[in-house]
Amino acid sequence: MELGLVGLGKMGGNMRERIRRAGHTVIGYDRNADVADVHSLEELVGKLSAPRVVWVMVPAGEPTQSTVDQLAELLEPGDVVVDGGNSRWTDDEKHAEQLAARGIGFVDCGVSGGVWGLENGYALMYGGEAADVAKVQPVFDALKPEGDFGSVHAGKVGAGHFAKMVHNGIEYAMMQAYAEGWELLEKVDSVENVREVFRSWQEGTVIRSWLLDLAVNALDDDEHLDGLRGYAQDSGEGRWTVEAAIDNAVPLPAITASLFARFASRQEDSPQMKMIAALRNQFGGHAVEKK
Repeated sequence: MELGLVGLGKMGGNMRERIRRAGHTVIGYDRNADVADVHSLEELVGKLSAPRVVWVMVPAGEPTQSTVDQLAELLEPGDVVVDGGNSRWTDDEKHAEQLAARGIGFVDCGVSGGVWGLENGYALMYGGEAADVAKVQPVFDALKPEGDFGSVHAGKVGAGHFAKMVHNGIEYAMMQAYAEGWELLEKVDSVENVREVFRSWQEGTVIRSWLLDLAVNALDDDEHLDGLRGYAQDSGEGRWTVEAAIDNAVPLPAITASLFARFASRQEDSPQMKMIAALRNQFGGHAVEKK
């Protein structure tokens, strides 16, 4: 099938390549002309055959809203817009209503996989009407990991980004647990090889995971993380998860504490946040602050 892809950064560029490897045609637009296939949204839409599918991979908020506004003017009834960025689910509902007024479908898709997605595939959580999802399904199939899992039609519009938001909240708590354990091991005199303790956990333990593997990768690069400042950003989805928990009276003590720990990292050079920063760099290519 044909796909228009808007936004060719760390995620979008690799997604374009993976979809092409599956035999589909991808026409990409980005403000960086060096990576773009076309030089405007108008040109992108003009090169696609109806019914068109345009996948948006730009930052949440105003950049996404501006792109949706332009596509609403350019696309035709029967076309579909997919928001694969990290938008808040409440924005999805507004975008779906805006596009539906013009007969254009809308699907929201939470995408997980970071810089590893090109080779390993992307976990996908999407929401929208079944007919709209069906138009995008070949692309979902191309992006997902091999096997039976890694892709889900989570429900109505907004369900995909809500599911991805909760996924990221869980990720916050898991990273925080590894980071706290690492700091405690580093603190005591009796444990002389913390890195190898972490490595030993990669097999046969109940806490083995891809995040643990990435922690070992980070420690192989810098055994005591001496080169990192203990500062970690939050993407926004952790905050939204806590806000949704409050709205729905669902207790989330571990996720909430992990979000507050990131705030604490901005007040001092936190050893735990060195590990959080290292993990975010490993799985997502997120920037770290050097000492």
